[in-house]
Amino acid sequence: MYALANDFLFDNLIKKKMNEELEEFYSRLKNNVDALGKDQELKKMSIEFMLKSNIKGYTYNFSWMGRPIIAYPQDMIAMQEIIWEVKPDLIIETGIAHGGSIVYYASLLELIGENGLVVGIDIEIRKHNRELIEAHPMMKRINLIEGSSISEEVFNQVTEIASRKKKVLVCLDSNHSHEHVLNELKFYSKLVSVGSYCIVFDTSIEDMPSDYDWGNRPWSKGNNPKTAVFEFLKSNHDFIIDKEIENKLLISVAADGYLKKIK
Repeated sequence: MYALANDFLFDNLIKKKMNEELEEFYSRLKNNVDALGKDQELKKMSIEFMLKSNIKGYTYNFSWMGRPIIAYPQDMIAMQEIIWEVKPDLIIETGIAHGGSIVYYASLLELIGENGLVVGIDIEIRKHNRELIEAHPMMKRINLIEGSSISEEVFNQVTEIASRKKKVLVCLDSNHSHEHVLNELKFYSKLVSVGSYCIVFDTSIEDMPSDYDWGNRPWSKGNNPKTAVFEFLKSNHDFIIDKEIENKLLISVAADGYLKKIK
């Protein structure tokens, strides 16, 4: 009996020490992230890196499980952290391209288990991309919808799927013009669960120089996802910008775009 009591006390001491060490680790981490967020020189260098690397097509260099994923690795690590924390059973992404990101999200849901699903929406899913996505092992957790993300028909389809799920996370990564993203935010923010996120990608367009050449695309400085986010937040107080995420990333296409639903 005495030995059992000693073992119990010893186990509790070990657990207490481990908890204290974890608290100290996360406290140091928070202080580090806060310091990074205040470092204006580093932020300036990060934007300079993004500017020069974009010109070289840097974000096209990566893939996930065989599908191109057009993104900065930093943002994908942030998505992994968010998905593990929130454990959504539905992830909605507007904009599919080659399908790398929806495959990535589906593989994370596969690791989590349960019945998680990714819904990918695009106005046009090219035939060769559809075939490769549908042949992928992660297709069992993917639902493809072709059509405009801001059409009532598509939104109603997604809403019906979301009605059968408990935790919903949204990623907006299609047409990056102000009007389109603002309409997406008005639609899909309704589906996001409290404590989950709506992530708006390519807000970094606003941080690029005003003379940056976006080709024939309908977005630019002053007309992009970040301007849409700021407009949206003027009248919607259910979301806040999670600055801690971008502070620790430094390099991110979604600065001011990690929106957490708080109520």
